[in-house]
Amino acid sequence: MTPLRTAVVGAGYLGRFHAQKYAAHADCELMAVVDVNLDRAKAVAKELNCQAFDNIDSLLGHVDAVSVATPTRLHHPLGLTLLEAGLHVLIEKPMTVTEAEAESLIAAAARHDCILQVGHLERFNPAVVAAAALIDHPLFIESHRIAPFNPRGADVSVVLDLMIHDIDLILELVNAELVSMDASGAAVISEDIDIANARLRFANGCVANVTASRVSPRAERRMRVFQRNAYLSLDLQNATLDIQRRDPEASGPPTMAQIMHERLEPGRNDALADEIGSFVTTIQNKGQPVVTGHDGKRALAAAIEISRQLTESTQ
Repeated sequence: MTPLRTAVVGAGYLGRFHAQKYAAHADCELMAVVDVNLDRAKAVAKELNCQAFDNIDSLLGHVDAVSVATPTRLHHPLGLTLLEAGLHVLIEKPMTVTEAEAESLIAAAARHDCILQVGHLERFNPAVVAAAALIDHPLFIESHRIAPFNPRGADVSVVLDLMIHDIDLILELVNAELVSMDASGAAVISEDIDIANARLRFANGCVANVTASRVSPRAERRMRVFQRNAYLSLDLQNATLDIQRRDPEASGPPTMAQIMHERLEPGRNDALADEIGSFVTTIQNKGQPVVTGHDGKRALAAAIEISRQLTESTQ
């Protein structure tokens, strides 16, 4: 099989990791790294034995697939140029700044028969994969994603920086129309919202309570899912899943003795390697990505509405 010719646009923190995964993938050839800071691109290119450029025009006609790992404001113009050139694109989250920009990328991918995948990395978390197979009709979901302050993500609110991960997971797990949202939060350290809480209500009756903070002394990523006769607790940081459920053979009023506990430890994985591997396989098989452009737009739309409410409440 001819190797897939790949490149990465953005040689910063995430871009370097993307480049490393392509370089290590057996079915890929990393051709180039692009960054407006050419010295930074050259440093990554030297490490991985590929070319370095300061603009994407140098890629056109020479590669098949590209990761876009730049600041969000550049996702749309870069992604659109690449898709219009017939290249497959894996774009980091949040997908774009606006819903209209997201729709523009989706339309361009369809027009040119290209794969457009959005980098919602938690979809590849082993705890999420294991839980998804057990969740059929969630009634209530609670998620907490907290982290110490990091200036690297402070150019956007905590909603677009952290909460959007859980918004995407919840929308996928519930698989029902989102009918209302209520949000509150505050700017603590940065000029934008640093801690936020949102309550999401769905047409099927499910309610999700989502909290994100980037002013915590420690990192934690947890999600709890309640459904009839089962409670699932996901530790996304350590990739474990605890399940409490009623013995299916039990009868009569519920008792503690009827509650069964099981812990699944699927083990940590290299989620980014799995994400990029999935992207490559989707291109090879001409399939549908795990996280589609429509999925990315759906999570972005909810995050934008939550952000709007937070902005209004803090003015």
